[in-house]
Amino acid sequence: MDDNRQQQNNNSPDNKKRFNWANLAIIIVAFIFLFAIVYAVNGCGAKSTEITYTDAVALLNDNSSSSNPIKTIEGTAATDSSNGATYVLTITLEDNTVYYVYMTEALYTEYVQAAEAFGVSYTYTPHSTISIWNIILGVVLIGMVIFLIVAFMKSSKQNGMQSTMDFTKSRAKLNRMTTTTFKDVAGMEEEKQEMEEIVDFLKNPKKYTDMGARVPKGVLLYGKPGTGKTLLARAVAGEAGVPFFFTTGSDLVEMFVGVGASRVRDMFKNAKKSAPSILFMDEIDAVGRQRGTGLGGGNDEREQTLNQILVEMDGFGTNTGVIVIAATNRPDILDPALLRPGRFDRQINVQTPDVKGREAILKVHSRGKKLAKDVDLSLIAHQTPGFTGADLENVMNESALLAARVGSKEITADLIGEAIDRVMMGPAKKSRVISKKEKEIIAHHEAGHCVIGTLLSNANIVQKVTIIPRGDAGGYNLMGPKDEEMYLRTKDQLMEEITGLLGGRTAEELIFGEVTTGASNDFLQATAIARAMVTEYGMSKLGPIAYEQNSGYVFLGRDYASNKNFSDTVAHEIDEEIRTIVEDCHNTAAKLLNENIDKLKAIAHYLLITETIYKPDIEEIMSTGKLKRVDDLNKPLENLGTEEKPKEETKDETGQVS
Repeated sequence: MDDNRQQQNNNSPDNKKRFNWANLAIIIVAFIFLFAIVYAVNGCGAKSTEITYTDAVALLNDNSSSSNPIKTIEGTAATDSSNGATYVLTITLEDNTVYYVYMTEALYTEYVQAAEAFGVSYTYTPHSTISIWNIILGVVLIGMVIFLIVAFMKSSKQNGMQSTMDFTKSRAKLNRMTTTTFKDVAGMEEEKQEMEEIVDFLKNPKKYTDMGARVPKGVLLYGKPGTGKTLLARAVAGEAGVPFFFTTGSDLVEMFVGVGASRVRDMFKNAKKSAPSILFMDEIDAVGRQRGTGLGGGNDEREQTLNQILVEMDGFGTNTGVIVIAATNRPDILDPALLRPGRFDRQINVQTPDVKGREAILKVHSRGKKLAKDVDLSLIAHQTPGFTGADLENVMNESALLAARVGSKEITADLIGEAIDRVMMGPAKKSRVISKKEKEIIAHHEAGHCVIGTLLSNANIVQKVTIIPRGDAGGYNLMGPKDEEMYLRTKDQLMEEITGLLGGRTAEELIFGEVTTGASNDFLQATAIARAMVTEYGMSKLGPIAYEQNSGYVFLGRDYASNKNFSDTVAHEIDEEIRTIVEDCHNTAAKLLNENIDKLKAIAHYLLITETIYKPDIEEIMSTGKLKRVDDLNKPLENLGTEEKPKEETKDETGQVS
């Protein structure tokens, strides 16, 4: 919250309107500097013209009658004599026109006496070769150069840019503003307990040292994106009460070889000075990737930086009092030397939360939000299987935004349901114009998924069915587990999952006698499950053999290739087994839908009327074939999915056809 408040203060209108006088001063000095250079090039005084002695005498004779008389005469010794002249006489007229003439000593004496007789002012400067104005101008130019250099360096540091002297310094920042604590972390009780032990060791080290225990030197947090790894690290920072330095893997790698290693040395040096302290490196896979697998060979900048991290964590030097915490989404590509005991002693898998964890996370993110009485966080947790903590936070935030958009004073269950749909599939495409026939196909397609998912014993519970298009989908089914998530699945469960995926395509075949492109994503998922059953799980006549393995060669953070450890004959058998599994599931789906064709048509019928139906509606339709809340529309069930609606299609303010 403090971080957000600080960002808001930095972006406030007062700060945007505040004038930067330092930058104005730099601009003014720069203009003066350029003007001084031009002035020095063009000369410090007025332009002068050389004349002959005869012309100088004529000016003196005409002085009394001329409209532009002589103002001053200045004499000086000639440093560069011309034709034996030893003096230079400078004549300045009233209009500041300047003439100069070279003279011998005799002529110079004669001319000066004549000038004094005419009352002309005369001065003499012996051997003066440098003007005082030239000296002042030189000093001013040097001062301006120094001022501009100092001002630029100061402005660079204020704008957060690294100066040349600080290029190799650590970019790890000392965290002083976080207010996140373990109370803000939910859905990961075991992971939180591991980190609480680290904090307790820093606060009460004697309790552990008396037992002969030592604190882990490093803790690696790994898991899917959005599971709360960085949040857990921020909670440690808020609870520890010790200096908390944080950086990212990309901050340690530069294009210049040796810079990253220097930053690592400086980073650990600062952490040791503040010991006991915690050093957090986010996205460590940017620098900790396995050595010898990149395009740069074995002597690139990234590997030197990694080597320095390995030495600092557990080398000949001491690293007392500094605990390193790192986070990554790809632990499989990290260097083995980084993961051994003595470096990252403790590795914590931050998993996707289960249903209880999701409910706890929803309670945390619903703080400060006005929820309606019909909101059941437990039901929302069951409707969001596979959601990470970041996804759930996004759901609650989207629901609050939707409530503000529609002018509601509280967040209702319908708004949260809409928020879930937006997070999963994107905003509803209510303005999309869909033909009557296409809408019927979509309704029966989704009804096919719904019927199969309801009839199969091991299937997930259908929570919601809609034919409102979202993203690239014309409609979708929202399904959740019956009880808790299952981490092990049997062959029958996988077969039923494939059968459910094929339910939409099978319904199209039965009702319309033709198929569409709408089932392409269903086929991708079904084929992937069937291939895994054959090549990974040993659930086919080919036996319990792993036919596809990763080669182990990591290239730029990805698996470069997979190792084909079977012959072409076996490859053909694998394809046949996959085809057999998918065809068996397709036949099962066709049989179930044929036996329940009336329920399929009934669900499609009510989908065409309401566009969205929920779990209680589905149970009512499956048991009675009707839905009482829409019976007043008097739809004839003998022509389900083919009849026109009782009212003409109109468009509301949003362009939605109703």
